[in-house]
Formats: sequence, structure tokens, C-alpha cells
Amino acid sequence: MKKYGRRVNTESFRDIYPFSPNYQKINGFEMHYIDEGFGEPVLMLHGNPTWSFYFRNIIQNLPKGFRAIVPDHIGCGLSEKPPAKAYPYSLENRVNDIETLIEKLGLKEKIHLIVHDWGGMIGSLFALRNMNRIASITVTNTSGFLPPGTKQLPLRLKILRNIKAFSKPAVLGFNIFAGSALYMAPQKPLSSKIKSGLIAPYSCIENRVATYKFVQDIPLDESHPSFSLVKWADDNLHKLSDKPMQILWGEHDFVFDTDYFNEWTRRFPNKEAHFFKSAGHYLFEDEPEKTSDLINHFLLSI
Repeated sequence: MKKYGRRVNTESFRDIYPFSPNYQKINGFEMHYIDEGFGEPVLMLHGNPTWSFYFRNIIQNLPKGFRAIVPDHIGCGLSEKPPAKAYPYSLENRVNDIETLIEKLGLKEKIHLIVHDWGGMIGSLFALRNMNRIASITVTNTSGFLPPGTKQLPLRLKILRNIKAFSKPAVLGFNIFAGSALYMAPQKPLSSKIKSGLIAPYSCIENRVATYKFVQDIPLDESHPSFSLVKWADDNLHKLSDKPMQILWGEHDFVFDTDYFNEWTRRFPNKEAHFFKSAGHYLFEDEPEKTSDLINHFLLSI
């Protein structure tokens, strides 16, 4: 059976991403995931246009007694990259993929979730559909609900989502989404090695389908196929209030801005929250030591 997508070369950043690759066939395609350590599973879910590389510092610094499980969504990272006609790049499929992976791994213990960007919506739906399997949730610059209040999608995202004559060649041909994120998402400059790692999976047109389809899957109204799932998450998110939760947030985020942070703290007023004025959307790149320490302390306190 044909494997889709070109091979990703990780040699130039192997020293900061030293993990052994693992693969599972998920709904017909190869999903790559990191599986490091032993003990209580910590499932880390990335968004767009990142991949498991983004969580590397959290993985390497997890305390003993915890097992990092960090998948690359289909089309991302080191996972297979099918064309849109072969794989439905939808929110529902993303959640189904994660549920399938967890079942294939045979996990019996309760799961600690760490989520970022669109991984927050995927993780929120996974948690709501598997309430009895969730041990805790760490939320970072993400959403599990519809845009708060009358908030609109930022103009640059709206253009990429709605004007296909521009967005398709820009995202697929010129890699504008992943490329611009290297400069807009972090608050502090990234080294050339980290930039190389973040963007490596999206080196050619056939490897960029997921970054394009993620943007297309943002529901803005009820006519969108993913709207009902997001609305269901919005309506039911309060059911996670009895789960241990912490909120870590980078202030300078051009999508998941302070309004989203305020909405999380409004919905979960008694949860531990940390707001980083020196960080942006790529919080774990801007504040790797502080965030790792906070996550470890949180996990050990449960």
C-alpha cells in the first residue's frame, strides 16, 4: 500500500529531539508517536502547524512515574501525509484517531492531558467522550469552546480560511502558515535549529495538506461540518470542572489571546492559572523551564 508524503529528515535537530519513533496504523494511515518513560500516561496533543517536536522539553523533563505519549496527527510531524481525497481532515476524525491510538496502546490507567492550539479542541472532545479515563488536564493557549462573546477570527486567519485563490498557493506552495508561525508565534527569537525542527515536516507541497486543512476546518457558522462538534464541546465543557486542571498562558498570542484565557478562567474559576507576560503562542518555546516545572509540580500533586 502506498505511503503518502515525503520522508522528514530529523538529523539536523536529533540532539534536541532524541526520541525513538513509534508507529501505529490508525484508520488506514501510519501515525507517528513518541512513547517515553513508564507509569501514568501523559497524552500531549499539538495543534497547527506544530507537531510532537513542540513538546520535546516537557517530555524530557517529566518526572519518574510518568509515561509521555505524544502523537503527530495524521498529516503532521512524522506521521503519514495523505491527500485530502484519501483522508478527511476533520475535527471528528482527529478525535477518532486519538481514541483509536489509545485503544491500540491498551492503556488502562487514567490519562493526564496536555493540550495546545487546536489540540485543545481535540483534547476537550476526547476528554468529554472519555470522562472516566481522564486524570487531569493542562490547558495552554487553546480553546475548548466557540469564540467568546462576539469575537471574530483574526483577519489573517480569515483570509487564509476563506479566500482559497490566495490561501491554497500561499499555504501549500509557499508554506506561509508554518513559515510565518516561526516569527509570529514565539515572543522570543528561536534558534535556527529549533526553527528547522518546527518546520521540517512541512518541507514540500505534498507534506503541507494538513496545515491547509486545519485552517479550513475552523467552523465560523452552523453550516460548517465541524460546528456541531465544537458547539457540543462548548455546551458540555463544564462537565470537566471536577477534573484537576491548570491553565498556562502566553499573553502575546494573535489567535488565542487574553479573551480566551479569560474565558477559561471564567468557566473554571477555581483552577490554577499562570499567565506569562513574556511569552506568546509558542509558550513552551518561550518559557521551557518554567512551564516544565509547573507541569511536573501539578502532575506530582494529583
